[in-house]
Amino acid sequence: MSKTLLILKNEFISTIKRRSFILTLVLLPLVGMLSLLVINIIQKTTGQSAGSIIGSLVAPSAIPSLEGYVDESGLVKTIPPGYEYRLESFDSEASAKTALADKEITAYYIISKDYLATGSVIYVRPDFNPFGATQTNSLNALMAYALTDGNLDLAYRMQDPVNVRQISVSNVEQRDVNNPLTFIIPYVVTFLFYIVILTSSSLMLSSITNEKQNRVMEILMTSVTPTEMLTGKIVALGVAGLIQTLVWLGSGMLMLNLSGQVFSLTSAFQLPASLLLWGVLFFVFGYAVYASMMAGVGALVPNLREAGQATTVIIMPMIVPLVFINQLIQQPNSMLVVILSIFPLTAPATMMARLANIPVPLWQILLSLGFLILTAIFMIRAIAGLFRTQNLLSGSPFSLKLFFRLLLNRA
Repeated sequence: MSKTLLILKNEFISTIKRRSFILTLVLLPLVGMLSLLVINIIQKTTGQSAGSIIGSLVAPSAIPSLEGYVDESGLVKTIPPGYEYRLESFDSEASAKTALADKEITAYYIISKDYLATGSVIYVRPDFNPFGATQTNSLNALMAYALTDGNLDLAYRMQDPVNVRQISVSNVEQRDVNNPLTFIIPYVVTFLFYIVILTSSSLMLSSITNEKQNRVMEILMTSVTPTEMLTGKIVALGVAGLIQTLVWLGSGMLMLNLSGQVFSLTSAFQLPASLLLWGVLFFVFGYAVYASMMAGVGALVPNLREAGQATTVIIMPMIVPLVFINQLIQQPNSMLVVILSIFPLTAPATMMARLANIPVPLWQILLSLGFLILTAIFMIRAIAGLFRTQNLLSGSPFSLKLFFRLLLNRA
């Protein structure tokens, strides 16, 4: 036990003294505070609301451009009110093409003769952007107005047939789906856990690899057991990462509460205090899983440069929640999201994003945490076994097949 504490103390002190650790600990909260300060100053100076300021930065409103159309179907009688400066009628495609070449219009539509049967419309524009979505709002309004014989109210209802208002029987206030924070809060929590777990685990890989390359590992192995060494390093780097996580989560919750004066937040966007407790637990055991695997990679690779292949495969499950972030936020109770929040390798980031988004049933939280704890115990025991063979493999090239075979054999 005394040897484990000695390794823990040495590793912890050397980690927190690093300039990179201090910068990442302080820089993120500082940037957030400065951003809130700047938004507050702009709000007081311009008189605009914070929502409109951020909205204009994230999605600046586009100036409506004039587009043309050629109606071969004969359905369009007149342009709907309010669209006179956005649409212009042309008798033929040749005249529309001439106007496009003279830059009198930015694009034009050709409404086919069999529009009622096929809905076919050709959209012509001078530029090509395969990643840009075609904006057809003006055309939709034009055809809705034409198909309803100029009945403007019916045309509006045709474009927007339902106006659903959700009512929840729970006591939890529902978030506004149009508010950017509905997406931003879970996304930030997901990305935060991805960063802190990956950063803390990478410190383990760097530490093990450097000590092995400098032959310090062989000296340590003569006086301490692999379990003592691995436990000391995991706990030391975990405590450093936990401090970082607590500072980031605490400053994030503080900024969110303070921003209520800036953004006029409702209680639906106030993060619960329990989120901090669950955040600590999921970080600790999620970090233990990934730090153990990083330590195993460090025990087998000849040097840090050759660890790229293994680390890419290991961190792949952490990227999965970011890939499905839209479904995670919009459908937090879907089968896929629930599975990702319970599966140990994707649970930390996914479960925390769900907790920041909706009230999650307690049994799902406990089940996810239970699987994560069991996986952490399994990984620590299995990876400790790799250190008993690492001296024999010090000159061998690394392979994922060898890593997983030894991992399963030593479990």
